[in-house]
Amino acid sequence: MLHTRSESDLASLAPSSPSRSPKRQVYYVQSPSSSMHATPNFTSPMESPTHPYFGRHSRNSSASRFSGIFRSSSGRKGVRSSKPNEKGWPECDVIVEEGNYDEFDDDKACTRRCQVLLALLGFVVLFTVFCLIIWGAGRPFKTEVAVRSLTVSNMYMGSGADFTGVPTKMLNVNGSLRISVYNPATFYGIHVTATPLNLIYSDVVVATGELQKYYQHRKSHKNVVVHIEGTRVPLYGAASNLIVEEGGAVQVPLALEFEVRTQGDLVGKLVRTVHRRRVSCPLILDSTSNKPIKFKKDACIYS
Repeated sequence: MLHTRSESDLASLAPSSPSRSPKRQVYYVQSPSSSMHATPNFTSPMESPTHPYFGRHSRNSSASRFSGIFRSSSGRKGVRSSKPNEKGWPECDVIVEEGNYDEFDDDKACTRRCQVLLALLGFVVLFTVFCLIIWGAGRPFKTEVAVRSLTVSNMYMGSGADFTGVPTKMLNVNGSLRISVYNPATFYGIHVTATPLNLIYSDVVVATGELQKYYQHRKSHKNVVVHIEGTRVPLYGAASNLIVEEGGAVQVPLALEFEVRTQGDLVGKLVRTVHRRRVSCPLILDSTSNKPIKFKKDACIYS
């Protein structure tokens, strides 16, 4: 049954002042009962499904209360919540994923480090084996040293005094020693050095010489001449053992001793082969003879 409204009723419903906006009334939506087929009750006409405001209001309400579970690209579950902003659009606040990815990152970093360490260790092992093979291949090529001759240009013995004024026999020796060095290595050269070359009489060094360091190519021979000299060397009590011949000739038993050291660089300066040859040659010097003393192959001891 329809009821007509009077003008007084309409006036009472009109706003009291145009400058003041009408107050928005609060409406409540009753949640549906346990029965899924129950008809919802609306307390306001604006909440009616036929009212145009109903759709927007329901969407905003649902957006404000929306929360859900999602699955990320990596397959992990998470919870996402949102709330409406001032314009009524849903705004995402926080995305919280279940679990922690740091453990996977740590595993990947550890795997990379392990791979790098294994690769480095493998390279070191292979390079060490290669160097050992090269070093072993170069060990058999020992340098050969041979003393060829000794020429004495001047030998004189006379009376004198040492630096403290003690009178004794003095010996002067001046000569040259010729040595042959052979490098049998097929794939590397050698650096040749030697200790001082000494002429020794009764534990007294009467003359000495020095071999200058030099480089010798592979599979090559080289003859080296070393100058030996001794000036006013005091003999003290050893002078009594000198052999003095008729006519003033003096024969002095001596020993030539030195050591030759050779070094071969195979892989730059990382792999080296070092050989040492010690030489000892007995001989007798005659003060009246200027002929060179030649040494046979078995005249010296090579060790």
